[in-house]
Amino acid sequence: MFSCYPLWPGPHRYGVAEILPNNGVKPYPDERWNSWQEGDNGKNKWVCVQAVYIDLENNLWVVDPACPNMEHVYESSFKLVKFNLATDKIEAVYRFDGVLSNKSYINDLRVDTQRQVAYLTNSNEGGIAVINLETGTIRQILHHHPSVKRDPSFTLVVDGKEFYKQGQPVHLQSDGIALTSDGEWLYYKPLTDNKLYRIRTEFLRDEALPDEQREAAVDDLGRFAVTDGMIFDKNGNLYLGDYQHYKLVRLTPAHKMEDVVSDERLIWPDSYSISTDDYLYISCSQINKQPDYNEGKSKQTTPYAIYRMKLPDS
Repeated sequence: MFSCYPLWPGPHRYGVAEILPNNGVKPYPDERWNSWQEGDNGKNKWVCVQAVYIDLENNLWVVDPACPNMEHVYESSFKLVKFNLATDKIEAVYRFDGVLSNKSYINDLRVDTQRQVAYLTNSNEGGIAVINLETGTIRQILHHHPSVKRDPSFTLVVDGKEFYKQGQPVHLQSDGIALTSDGEWLYYKPLTDNKLYRIRTEFLRDEALPDEQREAAVDDLGRFAVTDGMIFDKNGNLYLGDYQHYKLVRLTPAHKMEDVVSDERLIWPDSYSISTDDYLYISCSQINKQPDYNEGKSKQTTPYAIYRMKLPDS
């Protein structure tokens, strides 16, 4: 099991950690990668890690937007790093210089190992980065399309009040993404509204396709839950965390939303992973309890937690 920790306000020890069987942790892949400080070269160190993801071929992918406090990318250090977990060695590093701006924040990741394509969201600016893993070509697409932007008509209310950061309403763009098990559809949504979109991945993978044709292929599925991450199970159910209401919901293949569990411990359910024995792992980031969102007062409860639950039958 692996966990990651973005460089946001508050204590920070590691960017990526391996969770050991005794609940201990060790920096991954080593101390040096986790030793970045302001002034260091961030190209080969973790600067501000946002996501970890394990693909179907037992590779660990680490998303480092290198954007401390979500302000600006540090010295073009944003990167996606692939580790072979059989050897714990780096197999590839993909860098975003010249593709994304220094105001970007690459956020969530899905990898299609069959087609050798990776998809990432840009949550600061809105957009989807598509990487051809064979050629190394990186493109940002849909970055001018409404589907990657938060809905300006939506008011985000969390814990009974409009969600503010340092006195200003929080507006974040494309964040959570999920890939269907056959790799044919990519679902995605902005972080700070309840809209959900999807697009056939053939329109994302086609590098010669005109932008207008790609944009016309986006499906607006409507309003569901205000979620951070999301994930498909093997039966085609899409699991989303409803951080407004401290619960987990799912969309059936027919796009009917069902409640799965409501629990006060689900404090901003954030990232998800499903194990081969059908357990859903849920990390809770407690974003809504951090001082920046509560007039400087911390409402966080420690320790931060990763929960797991057996997936219900479809």
